[in-house]
Amino acid sequence: MVLCCSLFPLRIQTCPPPAPLHPSSLSRSVLSSGEQGRSKKSKSHRVRAQDFRSRNQPLLAQFHRADGHGDTADEDPGGDLPGSAPPLLPDAEAVAFWLRFCRSVAGVRRAHAVALRSLDSLGVFVSNNLISAYVKFDEVADARKVFDEMPDRSIISWTAMMNGYQKLGRHDEVVRLFLDMLATGVQGNSLTFVCLLKSCGEQCDAKLGRQVHCCIVKGGWSNVIVDSAVAHFYAQCGDVAAASTVFDRMASRDVVSWTTMITAYVQHGHGDKALQMFPTMVAEGFRPNEFTVCSVLKACAEEKALRLGKQLHGAVVKKLYKYDIHVGSALVSMYARCGEVFDAQAVFDKMPRGNTITWTSMISGYAQSGYGEEAIMLFRKMKMRRVFVNNLTIVGLLSACGSMQSISLGKELHAQIIKNCMEDNLQIGSTLVWLYSRSGVHTYAVRILEAMPDRDAVAWTAMISGYNNLGHNVEALKSLDEMLWDGVTPNTYTYSSALKACARLEALRDGRRIHGVVNKTQALSNIFVGCSLIDMYMRCGKVDEARRVFDAMPEHNLVTWKVMITGFTQNGLSEEALKYMYLMRQEGYDVDDFVLSTVLMSCGDLQLKSDCISFLAQ
Repeated sequence: MVLCCSLFPLRIQTCPPPAPLHPSSLSRSVLSSGEQGRSKKSKSHRVRAQDFRSRNQPLLAQFHRADGHGDTADEDPGGDLPGSAPPLLPDAEAVAFWLRFCRSVAGVRRAHAVALRSLDSLGVFVSNNLISAYVKFDEVADARKVFDEMPDRSIISWTAMMNGYQKLGRHDEVVRLFLDMLATGVQGNSLTFVCLLKSCGEQCDAKLGRQVHCCIVKGGWSNVIVDSAVAHFYAQCGDVAAASTVFDRMASRDVVSWTTMITAYVQHGHGDKALQMFPTMVAEGFRPNEFTVCSVLKACAEEKALRLGKQLHGAVVKKLYKYDIHVGSALVSMYARCGEVFDAQAVFDKMPRGNTITWTSMISGYAQSGYGEEAIMLFRKMKMRRVFVNNLTIVGLLSACGSMQSISLGKELHAQIIKNCMEDNLQIGSTLVWLYSRSGVHTYAVRILEAMPDRDAVAWTAMISGYNNLGHNVEALKSLDEMLWDGVTPNTYTYSSALKACARLEALRDGRRIHGVVNKTQALSNIFVGCSLIDMYMRCGKVDEARRVFDAMPEHNLVTWKVMITGFTQNGLSEEALKYMYLMRQEGYDVDDFVLSTVLMSCGDLQLKSDCISFLAQ
């Protein structure tokens, strides 16, 4: 027999090589070879193994940490290979070293079996590594069995077990373990608090999360990792202000903390703040990663910041940032939502592979830009390539049918939705209401709305907007009352649609009632709501009230000025219309043909007409 010393664990080869050893027989062979101490071959074998361990002692020491727990590596140096075996009579360090390099749960179980047969007791050190190894492969039940059998546990044992439950989303078990840990007198460390904060954030348990935050502050556990986890927790619970406060108080920051805050702003509709933070982050010397780029691209899509989006695209092309499927999907979505569907298609075509998000972004982009046929054709390609279809894909297709006003395709898709039991989805139901309302089939829209188990502001607004499009303004206001009775809070689009109905009906009383409700919310700052209020008051002849709304608005755009000028002309106030046209130009807005023709038509004498013509010549 020829003994061959290879990489750890030791391989024993003969000619021909034997079959792989079973874990149970492996331990017996090790023990039996130890009993044959007088054999020259056994002695040679033992000397070679000892020599291997002595040469690799510094490597083992790197993984041996003072807290009794080592890092997990990605390679298995023979533990999962046929014919491999651990060294003779492995000690705790050798078993722990083997566990960290396991690439499969079978390798972990093999090492576990060897440890049980070779060690007098597993001890805290080996048990901690076993728990981490099982958790790595989501075998939490096996990890819990090791944990329960431990006579003594360290903070690493508790934290490793909590991480296992947190990975599987079993947040109640995480909290229960934390409370049991405190009951045994073990104090948590920074990694324990990070794990607990993740569970609190995913459950939106704000009360417990704040208590954990207090423990962190009182215990002095604050560092860049813990503080980033605290900020992320508050962001997940919707408290962006608290997350921002934590971020501002951080003594030191890294790319993760910056990305956490930028992502929080984007996810809660504050894309403008995210875009303000990004250049500050770069100016302070932090290089964004692919997660930062994805979040900033989403902010660009939300704020229609096409220029910055193109700059980021250029940086990605120059390989300044890592390009993966998530960055590609974010680029497609950014171009599509900014109306540049052909640029989005160019990015989409160059992607080596796409996923459901990429295809859905492209379909929705075509639908929102009025290219319904292209969206339908893309969906057919998506089905041919067997890409998974989700609810957002269906919403994009329904939007495409609505933009085409193709009721036949809409009904066909509706039948497929019923067949696949997807009609209870809130987004799909709201889009179906919008589709039938836009297409003039109001009976179907009412049926779908009444059949929905949950009705949100989007569904009701689609109904109100559909009534407005058909000229049924009385029904639109009735739908608003039913929405309020249903306990649903209107959004800015709901108020805008209802005010349009009031303007057409010249229903001043209803308009003032809506204005009173708007004053108590943040909706008045919305430019669309402000324009609808001005138009409503102007049509009802209340010019002074319209002027007060205009003056109270935090910002104006081209539409706001046009509504004011048109309102003055409708009420016969040509001089006021002319005055506001001059003010509009002073504010930097171009006076287009529509505004000029409206003012010219309202001018009753040649003097005013000549003033207008001279203004045009300037």
